[in-house]
Amino acid sequence: MQGLKNISRSRAQESSAAIERLYITMRHLFNRGFYKPMGVSGDTLREALLSLRPEIYGSIAEEKAELNGLLYVIERLPVGIEECRFINLTSDEGYSKSHFKAIVPPKRKRNCYRIDEEQMNVEITRGRSDIYDILTHLTFIYIESHKIKNRVIIDDNGEMTRDWLKLEQVIFENNKLNLIEREQAISHASSILGRTFAEITDIYDAFGTEASPDRFLHVIYWLGKLAMEEALGGPKRTITFSPILRERLGHHIHGEIWADNIKMVLKQNGLLERPIHIISANMHSVMNSIFAPPVLKAKFKDKTDLFIFEELSKANNNAVRAKVEEAALKNGMIAMPDTSGTNIDVQIFDTAKIDFSTTAFPNAQLSDKKPVIVVMDYAFGEQAYETIDELLKPYKEGKTRTFLNVESVSIMGKAGILEGNKGDIMIPSAHINEGTGDNYPFENELTAAMFENQGIPVYNGPMVSVLGTSLQNRDLLKFFNESTWGVIGLEMEGAYYQKAIQSASKIRKSINPDVKVRYAYYASDNPLETGSTLASGGLGTTGVKPTYIITIKILEQIFNF
Repeated sequence: MQGLKNISRSRAQESSAAIERLYITMRHLFNRGFYKPMGVSGDTLREALLSLRPEIYGSIAEEKAELNGLLYVIERLPVGIEECRFINLTSDEGYSKSHFKAIVPPKRKRNCYRIDEEQMNVEITRGRSDIYDILTHLTFIYIESHKIKNRVIIDDNGEMTRDWLKLEQVIFENNKLNLIEREQAISHASSILGRTFAEITDIYDAFGTEASPDRFLHVIYWLGKLAMEEALGGPKRTITFSPILRERLGHHIHGEIWADNIKMVLKQNGLLERPIHIISANMHSVMNSIFAPPVLKAKFKDKTDLFIFEELSKANNNAVRAKVEEAALKNGMIAMPDTSGTNIDVQIFDTAKIDFSTTAFPNAQLSDKKPVIVVMDYAFGEQAYETIDELLKPYKEGKTRTFLNVESVSIMGKAGILEGNKGDIMIPSAHINEGTGDNYPFENELTAAMFENQGIPVYNGPMVSVLGTSLQNRDLLKFFNESTWGVIGLEMEGAYYQKAIQSASKIRKSINPDVKVRYAYYASDNPLETGSTLASGGLGTTGVKPTYIITIKILEQIFNF
């Protein structure tokens, strides 16, 4: 038994060292300004990722292609990136004012621009975590591209297999495939990828878009094509970092603009000196929790609030959502779509303009100084520190400084769970920053007892703020969970939020030193369970119930319900 523990600890240490090598290497390459992912300069990244074997990347270290991991990555990178030899990471450098059309990945808010047939520019406005995320994903797809190359090239002369030639024919003809043609192409792809016909058929449509239903084949072809051209002496794929990005990174440029915009709107509406409650959440749960049940009561007669929330979450219910938003805008909500480059939208709720008798909180008990709720969309990794740090600073007008009366900061999000299932709730007691040993204990205003009898399991304990969810593997996570750390889950922002809050309240004294904090997460995945990682797919309606239970508990405390 002791031997097994030592092996487990050793593997966890190896994984931790691999993550450290990845981040040191990425920082070095960033400072250098460019590198070739499949050249000598990219060796360390590839070797570290293969040594780590993150759960989300499944069979990355095996000869067969990893399909779920590839889908996860492709959804977070711009359409067409697989065709580009040159990836240029830039700051916000004015491309939004050009003729180039922004390409936004479906599962990651970032503006990307296809400059020409060979180059894709990716705008980085959310800090280092965004760079780590992109470089990790690119390293993964380049590793996968060489698996394809290894199964396609028959000899040193570059002769190709028949399966590859047939796939190439399909790509060049560029016709919409009928069922027979599609299944023939899938058959050829299965041989190239080392995957069964059934495995590819099951995931094929998930890659497709309305404009390109057969995108799966295009992704596989272009990944393989560029890898083969490199292997046969052609130009190598290159990743560059623009000089402006290297100069600006870490300077809070976008976070400062974002925070100043919010404070200016608060000032313009006479809200700057009122009690303020900040909530980091999505752009629907707070608004829906307050207004949706009464507004939609007539439409959904005899239905529960949960049924209404699930209906609002469905993609085809835009008209219903618009009705709730219209009611909110008439009752003190100010919508602030982002213009700063942070990709963090904001909603401001002036409770003095809300008729609570017509809301889901008719018994709200508010002080004479009616509070203001500022809801910010999810930040990304280190961006959480940049945005909250700037928001908690005083508002400056010339030589005048106005301190914000921040009474609470609440963080509601989704996270990986280490003992439980998708949809379960986690109430953290501390955040541990992976890779540094920094830890942030706090008194959480939310407790596990508050969520009992809700029909959802609740876990309480420390959580680890990881450097990237795509870099976690089973050995490292088991160590966090089973060691004296007793970690219950992992996410990417908690330590950064708490670092900014503690700095503002305890050191800078820019907000109330007794500011209340609330943290609660619902489980989006369990990376320790095969088939339950983030790459296994979304939550569907499983996430609706915990999202609204957490949101309502936060609002009940703000409204003294």
